[in-house]
Amino acid sequence: MAEHHTHLAHQHVSARKKALLLGRQLGLASEQAYRPAQSSLAERAAHRAHTLANQYQTNVETIFALALNYTPSDVTGVELDPDWSHQFFMMAEQIQNRTMQDLWARILASEIVNPGNFSLRTLALLKQLTYREAQMLEKALTMAAKVNHEPRFKLVSGYRLSGGIGQYFRRNTNFNLSLSQFGLPYSSMLTLVDAGIFHSSEFETGELNRKTPIHLSFPGLSMQLIPKRRHLQLKYYRLTPIGDELAQLVPPKAEPAYNQALQQQFAKDFIID
Repeated sequence: MAEHHTHLAHQHVSARKKALLLGRQLGLASEQAYRPAQSSLAERAAHRAHTLANQYQTNVETIFALALNYTPSDVTGVELDPDWSHQFFMMAEQIQNRTMQDLWARILASEIVNPGNFSLRTLALLKQLTYREAQMLEKALTMAAKVNHEPRFKLVSGYRLSGGIGQYFRRNTNFNLSLSQFGLPYSSMLTLVDAGIFHSSEFETGELNRKTPIHLSFPGLSMQLIPKRRHLQLKYYRLTPIGDELAQLVPPKAEPAYNQALQQQFAKDFIID
């Protein structure tokens, strides 16, 4: 709660004061015995480099300390690949947001226990990921499911009636579940696509077989969809390989309102068990 109040107080700092605060990072603000107006350009550059190095070291030490909390003592660890380790800390030193530092700490702990889950390409994307984008991913994953026990998540967005005489008696053959009502507007999906976390296009399953139920496993809920008729296809968004790696960092969290709305949306054409 105290952290929340501090964040709110920081939001109300004037734009000019925030701009002046940047001077500390540039070596253009007075600190103790240091006076930029009395220093040469080289001295100001050296001061900035020293300040930046201290911040980078603080970031790395914070991430390392957090990683220790996620590293079990009863599991055999492994030696990290030196190239991966070097690149990890080169990127991690620039991560200052505490929530994002926690994500990097979990990656480090995971690699020590079971290496190979997070590629350098994923680290490079994660380094560019903002806290707001990380929140979008977390929200998307509350509604993502594993279909028929596949290891990768899919974000089911609706279904389609793709053929048969029944389509001529339907006003609409596409049934879309609006994700915006659950905190994930289309603009957020576009942001996640631009970030390389989701594929840009919506996917469809093949025609569903009435004799083969579709099993959906959500955080905290499992259900089966049994098609009532032929020519039904599920529609979904799919994570990229990098998105799949990042998904491992997000603790499962249920979205009951989405699960209920999905059941109501599908009840017309599916038996839900």
